[in-house]
Amino acid sequence: MTTILTILTEGFADWEIATLCGVARGFYGLAVRHATPRGLPVTSSGGLRVIPDLGLEAVDIAAADAIIVCGGTIWRSDGAPDLSGLLRRAQAARLVVGGICDGTRALARAGLLDSVGHTSNDPETLLETGYAGRAHYWEVPHAVSDQRIVTAPGTAPVSFMAEILDTLGLRDENLDYYLGLLAAEHAPRAERWGRTSSAEADIAYR
Repeated sequence: MTTILTILTEGFADWEIATLCGVARGFYGLAVRHATPRGLPVTSSGGLRVIPDLGLEAVDIAAADAIIVCGGTIWRSDGAPDLSGLLRRAQAARLVVGGICDGTRALARAGLLDSVGHTSNDPETLLETGYAGRAHYWEVPHAVSDQRIVTAPGTAPVSFMAEILDTLGLRDENLDYYLGLLAAEHAPRAERWGRTSSAEADIAYR
């Protein structure tokens, strides 16, 4: 069974991976697992308490098809876990590796963004990590996928979900239909206000 492993930390941004995990598990029937530092429970920025399936130290690359790094306040602090070794092994094993919002900083520190197209909240966010991929940065409001590396700003959880599933080889009419359902909510607002918000641009990017 296709397995998505999501890495969560204290204060993780719950909305950034909710759509991905919900659609992957509830709509596609994929296995969705969560890992945290030392396997400890974590609380999201929205107060959601999560008991993980395992600790980062116990992650088996061979047991996953995708590893996702959720954003959160910890990635700009000294308390951020070092995922470099894990992410490099995942990349070498041809897993899909994803990062959203400040979770992209973990990918940048690991060197995964030095030579692939990618995005984040802004380029300065990644430059602070000392990475060498500025020339490959995309200034776009939606997720970017290149060579099985998927990145997104924190405002783009929908296209992030779509790119992860697409890169896993699951893009079909069902995913297109689901994206259409999500986009339908924003159509009246766009027509009424005569403009497109960043959230609408994320949903409508395809």
